[in-house]
Amino acid sequence: MLGLINDFGAHILSMNDKEQMNLFDLTPSEVPLTDLPQADRSAETVTDKKTARSPKSSSPAVSTSIPVNEQFASLDALRDAACNCQKCPLAPTRTNVVVERGDRKAKILIIGEAPGEQEDLSGLPFVGRSGQLLDKILESVGFDTNKDIYVCNTVKCRPPNNRVPTEIETTTCKPYLLEQIRLIDPKIILLTGATSLKSILGVKLGITKVRGQWYEWEGRLVMPIFHPSYLLRNQSREQGSPKWLTWQDVKTIKAKYLEIIGTDSAVEEDEEF
Repeated sequence: MLGLINDFGAHILSMNDKEQMNLFDLTPSEVPLTDLPQADRSAETVTDKKTARSPKSSSPAVSTSIPVNEQFASLDALRDAACNCQKCPLAPTRTNVVVERGDRKAKILIIGEAPGEQEDLSGLPFVGRSGQLLDKILESVGFDTNKDIYVCNTVKCRPPNNRVPTEIETTTCKPYLLEQIRLIDPKIILLTGATSLKSILGVKLGITKVRGQWYEWEGRLVMPIFHPSYLLRNQSREQGSPKWLTWQDVKTIKAKYLEIIGTDSAVEEDEEF
């Protein structure tokens, strides 16, 4: 059954809630930059580097149609185009275009905001401190981040000084994002933080007001969650804290995932920790 629960996953699901919370550690390992994975850059033209279901009545109405002449036949074709894109102001300052990591057949797609410094250097999304935390969050309920998850960002190039992408930048890059969604065809989409929330659902409410809720969007289940970088700044484990809320969210996500793929396994109910 799609290799649902490997030995590690079965071990996770047999643990009580307190033991699982110990795995959900907010202090990521310090990975030396030289040890970070590197994206395949064969698609990028050699240039100068500096050129280089919540309430059913409230499903957001967002246009997601892409003209046929702008659609891609494959993710490889999309990646080729993105790696050579010069359409927005971020192109001249990037080191690498950051397109994707994970399994292209995954049922869960995670959308972040934009590449940071380490992502810009490695060419892969979510590999810095926030990415390490994201992986720990997912692994804490038995997800295999190499097989169960596909990760990308709202924009594919790093904004200078890690600032929030502008509306022009997100709008220019949105066709790539929508095409990734179409080609991956996930059952569940997780939106980490306000930028991806606004880009996909068009919601301007703060992430704290909508996180943990299921929305139905384009025939898919979408849940906004806190961005891992926010959790790094708020490390309390007290009930009601961002970490505690994310812990509830990730268990809800795993339960829905197991329901979708049709397994009898279950995520344990909450216990005091």
